[in-house]
Amino acid sequence: MELPDFMSYANKFSQTDFVEKIASIAKRAGAKLVYAALILYYTLQSDKISTANKAMIVGALGYMISPLDVIPDAIPIAGLTDDLAVLLFVLKKVWTDIDPEIQQKAKDRLSKWFDEDEIDEIKNLFKNEE
Repeated sequence: MELPDFMSYANKFSQTDFVEKIASIAKRAGAKLVYAALILYYTLQSDKISTANKAMIVGALGYMISPLDVIPDAIPIAGLTDDLAVLLFVLKKVWTDIDPEIQQKAKDRLSKWFDEDEIDEIKNLFKNEE
């Protein structure tokens, strides 16, 4: 899958829209997508990350929030695969800047929406990417 120009979606990101989107798609999206999104969201709030990486994160989260992307989110199953691909692409780019505390914070939030069996899929976050 070729990634879209997700940076053009940076203006779509807002904290309120992010929280609403995650809450509305959590179960349908799966733990892997939600975990990746939460890590990026919490990393965005860190003062240890460069402005360039923050811009990339904002673009990826804006892409996820936007209803107008390559594969519309309303399409069952396939609708969120492009969002996951963009999130994982950016997550790989900034992974070395992500503190273990951020990963744990995202996992703690994840446990409020998913049971342990569903959370197991985050153990191989970068495996079986679309």
